[in-house]
Amino acid sequence: MSQPPAPIKTPCIKVCVVDGESGLCLGCYRRLNEVAGWARLSDAEREQIMAELPSRRALIRPEKLGIF
Repeated sequence: MSQPPAPIKTPCIKVCVVDGESGLCLGCYRRLNEVAGWARLSDAEREQIMAELPSRRALIRPEKLGIF
């Protein structure tokens, strides 16, 4: 019997609002194309993006982040 596929790791926190200025989601800091194609990316590609996410927060004006 085969094992079910492992769930895909995601930084999604169910706050899906894209900032028009930076182009990043205010919840997870991914770009819209990254969100849309997440399931098609390799594990390595997802890990690389996830490693970049903390630094992307600085690209969003702080007053926008305060609403969540």
